[in-house]
Amino acid sequence: MLEPDIVKDQEISDLIQDVHQVYGYDFSMYSRASFKRRINRICLIDKLTSFAELRYKVLHDADYLKRFVEEITVNVTEMFRDPQFFKALREKIIPQLGTYPLIRIWIAGCSTGEEAYSIAILLKEAGLYQKSLIYATDINPSVLETARAGVFPLNQMKIYSENYILSGGKEDFSGYYTANYDSVRFDDSLKSKLILSTHNLVSDGSFNSFQLIICRNVLIYFDKKLQERVFNLFDESMDNLGFLALGSKETLRFAAIQNHYQQISEQKIWKKVEP
Repeated sequence: MLEPDIVKDQEISDLIQDVHQVYGYDFSMYSRASFKRRINRICLIDKLTSFAELRYKVLHDADYLKRFVEEITVNVTEMFRDPQFFKALREKIIPQLGTYPLIRIWIAGCSTGEEAYSIAILLKEAGLYQKSLIYATDINPSVLETARAGVFPLNQMKIYSENYILSGGKEDFSGYYTANYDSVRFDDSLKSKLILSTHNLVSDGSFNSFQLIICRNVLIYFDKKLQERVFNLFDESMDNLGFLALGSKETLRFAAIQNHYQQISEQKIWKKVEP
């Protein structure tokens, strides 16, 4: 079985180049240390005996490529994760968004959609959902299918409900979903303003203008050059006086666009200031 330190840097580089040339997925500016850890994890879990075996499977088995992309791009998520962040949105940001005739929000790297449904609930409770559009994007089509279905494990609802209450939620959280055996299905009304689509932060451009962009715990997997590219993409996609929300370990400090933004919350929320 492959050991965690057996993959050579040059082999990683060759695989990244092959995947880009054959499939168009560009992982060249992902954090190399993070990418290498995930490559080793895949090999260990799938009991691959050599790196060459992994490379062959990725390049010749379309189903395995799908699994490979899922493992490389996976982000741990849950509804109302970091409740104080959602409380800041609820109390400080959502009321300001309510002054717009149409609210456009982009959740970049949405994974399986828990964050998108959380934002939908915030907007619904503020009476703003019907004049909102939530664009939730991810590089991985498989996780978007989960998000589109809105079906999540029942055993997650206890922590989701606790997070919701800590975020300032006052309703009965169970009213937003229907339980069925060991899973729940979130209400279709939460999907009516939700637009799910693939988008690659590495290579794709801006596709709209937004008042709020949320990208949490994605940039930590990118190297500095790719982070700068993504920050520029967000800046191009942001309305003046719009808001950018990042993860707890991410920051605009030292970014080229930092002077365009003012941090307004310790929960890693910035506001775009007029030039």
